[in-house]
Amino acid sequence: MGKGGEQGGDSGEPAAQIRFYTWEEIQKHNLRTDNWLVIERKVYNVTKWANRHPGGQRVISHCAGEDATDAFQAFHINPTLVQKFLKPLLIGELAPGEPSQDRDKNSQLVEDFRTLRKTAEDMNLFQASPLFFSLYLGHIIALEVLAWLMVSYFGTSWITTLILSCILTTSQAQAGWLQHDFGHLSVFKKSSWNHIVHKFVIGHLKGASANWWNHRHFQHHAKPNIFKKDPDVNMLHIFVLGDTQPVEYGKKKLKYLPYNHQHKYFFLTRSLLPFLISCSHTLLIPLGSWLDPPRVPHPTLFLADCEAGKTITTSPLFSKSFKKLKVQEKKAKLQNHLLFLESHWFVWVTQMNHIPMEIDSEKHRDWLSSQMAATCNIEQSFFNDWFTGHLNFQIEHHLFPTMPRHNFWKVKPLVKSLCAKYGIQYEEKPLGKAFVDIVGSLKKSGDLWLDAYLHK
Repeated sequence: MGKGGEQGGDSGEPAAQIRFYTWEEIQKHNLRTDNWLVIERKVYNVTKWANRHPGGQRVISHCAGEDATDAFQAFHINPTLVQKFLKPLLIGELAPGEPSQDRDKNSQLVEDFRTLRKTAEDMNLFQASPLFFSLYLGHIIALEVLAWLMVSYFGTSWITTLILSCILTTSQAQAGWLQHDFGHLSVFKKSSWNHIVHKFVIGHLKGASANWWNHRHFQHHAKPNIFKKDPDVNMLHIFVLGDTQPVEYGKKKLKYLPYNHQHKYFFLTRSLLPFLISCSHTLLIPLGSWLDPPRVPHPTLFLADCEAGKTITTSPLFSKSFKKLKVQEKKAKLQNHLLFLESHWFVWVTQMNHIPMEIDSEKHRDWLSSQMAATCNIEQSFFNDWFTGHLNFQIEHHLFPTMPRHNFWKVKPLVKSLCAKYGIQYEEKPLGKAFVDIVGSLKKSGDLWLDAYLHK
């Protein structure tokens, strides 16, 4: 530690002198109950404030004892405004002789990435297109209207219901990608506007909780594919992932399921998602809301399920049309069909970018390197962009979470160039191969577990 009086802290009272700290001292404060962060060489004690962090306590705790500058820039659309909340938490600065990056990270790589981000800002790539999102919302509404018209004019024969379920599945899948945009604050310039629309889309169109989504998804973005930090890879009761976890748990003789067959029952779990935790960015079907109607926002307006077609299947028109079978039985069958279709769509798309990549414990990499190790892209095409909600640009999305998705293709060449400069792999593959790689990765991990379970 350096000398001088401590500045600020949780009390919020300024001190007369600045106190300087070394990385050795800062890295000791790396717990949820003792949490210091470094942002642009300034040291903050966020221990008590973390409970009030809008993105959740855990996401900010995952960066404890580290340089969080790039994560801070990535998640906030107005860092200058957020700085006023940090000011009372300031306790000092890095000592003059200390490097800006911790743990011997490549300082030139970090600076080059920040220059790339500044270039993207100068190119206005963080500015959303109102026309794009208006048309996107319009095509979702058009699908919903088409479904209503089909019920009105053609009734509810099984052929009509089959077509109807495909239309509503498409509408709900696209609504899922849309809530993702608002959740990442990538549509409006004001955070509050994004939050309001996000709560409406995910709460009323998808039947899930915005706070719950934020709690899980921001952790995933901060520390993708890192055990104990990314909730999307903490799935021991269902899958073992990566190369190290299967061996570790095989040696411990842990066997909640026959993991050597996980690449096979992966397909089964997609059909049981109302009752299982999805291995995707979020719980696709929150078990509580599926079973307990009061937990869903405004249950008097929407059916207490998280499946597609909730507004259609609860309408008087739809209920009146069912003459031969009980209304509730018909509803349940359609809902289950929609669940089956949408869950497969959702899970395959969200897993193709992460499951085949490196999944391991914390290695304290810089922002660029950590995101590149955990993500890959899918080849660009109009269909791939639409089908995946532009998650085929997963690399760019993870590097710049608040960037509107219609600009990913513009920043992609800059990212590829930077990766080439430092020898960092930029992986991109066809959509079909990406799906196959999910299965191959699960099989490889399952085989590693079996070998360790039997022989180590």
